Amino acid sequence: MITKLLIANRGEIACRIIRTAHAMDIATVAVYSDADAQALHVRLADEAVHIGPSPAAESYLLGEKIIAAAKQTGAQAIHPGYGFLSENAGFARTVIDAGLIWVGPKPDSIDAMGLKDAAKKLMREAGVPVTPGYEGEDQSPERLRQEADAIGYPVLIKAVAGGGGKGMRKVDAPADFAAALESCRREARASFGNDEVLLEKWITSPRHIEVQVFGDSHGNVVHLFERDCSLQRRHQKVIEEAPAPGMDESTRAEICAAAVRAAKAVDYEGAGTIEFIADASEGLRADRIFFMEMNTRLQVEHPVTEEITGVDLVEWQLRVASGEPIPLKQDELSIEGHAIEARLYAEDPASGFLPSIGRLRVFNLPEAMRVDTGVTTDDTVQPFYDPMIAKVIATAPDRITAIEDLTDALDDTQVWPVKTNAAFLRECLLAEDFRAGALTTGFISDHIDDLVRKGEPSPSALYTAAMARDEIDGSYHHPTWFGLEGFRLNAPHRSPVAVSHEGTVHVVDICADEEAEDGAQFLDWVAMDGGLVVFEQGHALRFDLPRPAAGAAAATDGAILAPMPGKVIALDVAEGDTVTAGQRLMVLEAMKMEHALTAPFDGTVTELSASEGAQVQVEAVLAVVEPAGE
Repeated sequence: MITKLLIANRGEIACRIIRTAHAMDIATVAVYSDADAQALHVRLADEAVHIGPSPAAESYLLGEKIIAAAKQTGAQAIHPGYGFLSENAGFARTVIDAGLIWVGPKPDSIDAMGLKDAAKKLMREAGVPVTPGYEGEDQSPERLRQEADAIGYPVLIKAVAGGGGKGMRKVDAPADFAAALESCRREARASFGNDEVLLEKWITSPRHIEVQVFGDSHGNVVHLFERDCSLQRRHQKVIEEAPAPGMDESTRAEICAAAVRAAKAVDYEGAGTIEFIADASEGLRADRIFFMEMNTRLQVEHPVTEEITGVDLVEWQLRVASGEPIPLKQDELSIEGHAIEARLYAEDPASGFLPSIGRLRVFNLPEAMRVDTGVTTDDTVQPFYDPMIAKVIATAPDRITAIEDLTDALDDTQVWPVKTNAAFLRECLLAEDFRAGALTTGFISDHIDDLVRKGEPSPSALYTAAMARDEIDGSYHHPTWFGLEGFRLNAPHRSPVAVSHEGTVHVVDICADEEAEDGAQFLDWVAMDGGLVVFEQGHALRFDLPRPAAGAAAATDGAILAPMPGKVIALDVAEGDTVTAGQRLMVLEAMKMEHALTAPFDGTVTELSASEGAQVQVEAVLAVVEPAGE
């Protein structure tokens, strides 16, 4: 058995491998770049070796430095994790030639599955169903166009060396083929140094089904059933689950047997995944599920397989790499329950899913279920690597319960100031079609407007912010704003409290003696940089605490304040106008952005000091709205 292991990776997968290695009494060695000097995987490992500057090309992708680190520390084996060098056959050979154990498949197996066209030919020979298409050597545009016409549109052009959705184009009509081919080749050349392509028939109702396989050096190959990875955004998986919804036993048996044949065809050892595309227009049927590719490594989504089988796949990897047989036979493996995983990314869905970086000043993830992560509070999300910061995995006796548990977990996820896709993931789980198992790989793109919702303050968020401000300020009430406006004869005293979200001032009546009248709930919040952050359903809502400016003597609880210095570029109301809650009153331009100021409640504009084109200072009173019925 291996006694000392170097992990040639970073982030959550490095931490996850270290966890299993330590449980097996295997000492661990981490490698790290400049950016990762204080990273969690470095802190968890028994030893750590610096291997270069922050960019992956100058550190994690330099095989010679990783092998030198293994030699320096006396590590016997190298585990590549996923990504980086995990499917690099040349690196695997170099590791083996250096007298080290490679925790992965044979280099020849990696080579056999590395190019999609060659892999498809091999799979056909092994009796594995393959998507209709063209993988020929003639790569002339004329021949490719002829083959596309013969296959029938729509067709998919794919780079033979591709991955992660790069070098891939769907073509709907013959007139679009030439431009799509050139674009695909250009991207493939830049990403993989290889512009050869293959063609596939486009599946109209596609589902992404994959089978976990495992082989050893004793000739044994087993499968650990299937996963559904259909929820994807731009060909990147977002939510994965096991087993696949709607999979019957006979179809499962056929597709898993095909996966085992595929693994045996390349004399496979270790953990691997056979990926299939399913035409689900008539449900999952064995005669409509086709081989796409093989990933010759551990997958990001492996936890859902572990959860339904009770198997630690990393432990199996380490045992098999040490020469042991697979711990369980096929008839000893079974499915129990349902598991679903959501990938938590540091990105902003409301801004086109742009990556978000910075220090995690708040990082609270659910404790009641499995969470695989590579960061903790006060760690920094770096700009150099993949933005996935955690995987949240729910396991339950049935699919709906697992979905509900994961939804609750995302509700409780609290991250600030780095933005995440927690609320987006939650919306995916709540979608009616998803819950019904009506999935395709186009699900997210088809529903994107419903899934990406801006975090506007709800009554609960506003109530929480107002109560939090009251607590922060020590029952602060400005003498002019908050004199006797809340006084009610023979009733609890009510206090209007002002909070500002994204430039809009909201005034909320609070009463310490009773619950909010509209049923609003008190949420979790933290004080931060002179303001506060309220967490609700995966959103993190920042509230500022506006103070009345000089000259605010006439302001009531409906004072509309300038959130920052700026220029009034639009004025939508006049003094005396009747307005409704949320109605736009004016637009302030500041920091090259437009900020709409809205009415906090139904009422009348009793004062208006702003004028179109005027420059205003922060917290200047621009208008006053008197509540209706006052």
